[in-house]
Amino acid sequence: MDALLVLGVSHKTAPLALRERLALPERRAAAFLMELLADAAIHEAVAISTCNRTEVYLFAADPVGAEAAALGALAAQAEMAPTELAGSLYSRRGADAVRHLFEVAAGLDSMVIGEAEIQGQVKRAYQSALVEGATGPLTNRLFRDAISTGKRVRSETGIGRSHVSVSSIAVELARATFGELARRRVLVVGAGENGELTAEALHRHGVESVFIANRRYDRAIGLAQRFGGVALRLDDMPDELVRSDIVVTSTNCPFPIIGREELADVMDEREGRPLVMIDLAVPRDVEPEARSIEGVTVIDMDDLQEEAASSLGARASESGVAREIVHAEVERFSEWIAGLEAVPTIAALRDRGEQVVEHVLRENESRWESLSEADRERLGVMAHAIVSRLLHEPTMRLRGVGDGEASYIHVQALRDLFGLEPPPPMGEEEAAEVTSLEARRRRRR
Repeated sequence: MDALLVLGVSHKTAPLALRERLALPERRAAAFLMELLADAAIHEAVAISTCNRTEVYLFAADPVGAEAAALGALAAQAEMAPTELAGSLYSRRGADAVRHLFEVAAGLDSMVIGEAEIQGQVKRAYQSALVEGATGPLTNRLFRDAISTGKRVRSETGIGRSHVSVSSIAVELARATFGELARRRVLVVGAGENGELTAEALHRHGVESVFIANRRYDRAIGLAQRFGGVALRLDDMPDELVRSDIVVTSTNCPFPIIGREELADVMDEREGRPLVMIDLAVPRDVEPEARSIEGVTVIDMDDLQEEAASSLGARASESGVAREIVHAEVERFSEWIAGLEAVPTIAALRDRGEQVVEHVLRENESRWESLSEADRERLGVMAHAIVSRLLHEPTMRLRGVGDGEASYIHVQALRDLFGLEPPPPMGEEEAAEVTSLEARRRRRR
């Protein structure tokens, strides 16, 4: 399982300025996966890119080579030297990579512990990679188990009961500035998931004046009707910036859509009225330099991270139970991997024993010239029997071990101690199930 690895950055290891350079919008993510799979060392790949993380999960024939290839691809994405980027990246292999993904899907590695949005983001990342033909038997099982683990954590613990999210924290910060929000005019730019969640949080606080601008006007209309707002086209945004008190941005645009100079002109027309800009996008929608404009308060993901640290509360107390569930699911996945590797390991071990016997018999053949043909045959049978009995106990123990990571460790220990070659990459017939999308992927190839 050391052939499985994850390489990435998150809000815990990299500032927003770096995370936005590594962000992989859906189309870019598809191209990025194809770039990785062009490397012979990489068999399967899935990329997760959210406002708080960019991670690449790989199944590789050569983990060292795969990690170097992924580092180079991420560095190119960020337009940085690999050595410069390496200090902000984390890399995990084997069971540690599995545990990391399961914790991510369960919301245990999120800015807001237990957030529900991450499960959908992990699922969409997997489905996108599946459609592109970038996954395979191992990553298919890995991500299905991760999504299942996230659901189990949310259903069996209270980690998500308080309905705290990045969007809700953003709204609370707006309340800290304005107090009661019901009379405030709010503009939501971007009708994606974060825009929808923010509009919902505002609606719960009694905001009636919600104006939603979006590149897809039909999407804006749908959200505006749902939350009692008004849909605007992006061309209408400058005029609405003058009238609004709070602006929430959450687009997928690769560059800022609200510049400092534009905002300075807006503030001149506002005659001193303050404006709160809540930027939930990565890359950012609002130029960082806008913070210097008098009367403008910019709240971005780094600011929300600081606020989220003080809102752990009951969720943090539930994280211990959630981690126990994650540990059990990691064990189960590791046991599945070990089961796949145990049979070829046993076969390889016995083949190695037989090879040693044949080599020793040939090496000493000149010493047994006086032996009859029958005696030579008896000697060979006895040598093979000794090896068989010697390997019987480790073979039985390997077949009987069923303790997740422990069984995987036994398999790897045998391979390392006897110098056995790693098993070949799993074929489709070894996959637990084949979905219609997987069948479509095979036909495309």
